[in-house]
Amino acid sequence: MPMLDAFLTDGFLRFPADAASLAWASHALPLAVASARDPAQAHWLRCGGTWFVGVDALPNDAAGRVSGGPPLSGAARHFVGDGLGFRLPLHRAQVSVCYPGYPLPSAEESEAAYNFRRNRDAAHVDGLLAEGPEKRRYLKEPHAYILGITLTAQSPDAAPLTVWRGSHHVMKAMFSKAFAGHAPEAWREIDITAPYQEARRQVFASCERIALASSPGEAVLVHRHLLHGVAPWAHGAKGAPEGRMIAYFRPEFPAIADWLGDA
Repeated sequence: MPMLDAFLTDGFLRFPADAASLAWASHALPLAVASARDPAQAHWLRCGGTWFVGVDALPNDAAGRVSGGPPLSGAARHFVGDGLGFRLPLHRAQVSVCYPGYPLPSAEESEAAYNFRRNRDAAHVDGLLAEGPEKRRYLKEPHAYILGITLTAQSPDAAPLTVWRGSHHVMKAMFSKAFAGHAPEAWREIDITAPYQEARRQVFASCERIALASSPGEAVLVHRHLLHGVAPWAHGAKGAPEGRMIAYFRPEFPAIADWLGDA
């Protein structure tokens, strides 16, 4: 299957908007906007108010329906199920919103972390959470995949998602070595900060960085081991009043051992 081969080689796939994804995005947009503006969700604002993290902010059900709307469907969703064989129930989606000026400095971020956000798009692998005052990294959320559906229209330089092509191969090799000899049940307790940072440096030196600008209804599927981030909002970039808004689904494996698989 050419699409599967491309996904396994590059670590991501882009899907043009189709009727199903456009219908879903159109219905989800006002509910996502309401979530981002809800005072009860204000704790998700970061980077001087220029980034709404929005974890679990979209009130969808396990099929992706939001407030009686259509289930999440379209080519990307079908590929996840038929191409990758992942038919996991969906969690409440993350509503990730960037606003003009992203990123601004903020009290919750050190100068080094801010510079990394500005210069390296805060490149990361999802599910590796930073804990404690020293921000040590642990695998706490074994996502099966990352599927983003764009909800708003904006210029290509308005804080697009960025990926490092093929970086999932580098990262998987590092994870496999770090977890070797440990039972999967123990993986969540293994500090992988040092090998993770070294693998990122290797990726920056050897993998192509690609900015994935997108429009409403377009989807991107990201391999769970792929290094990715968000580019700064460029000077003069244009966006909707709601900001650059993408809904992300990241269902977790019931068995953490599956996290080191290829697909």
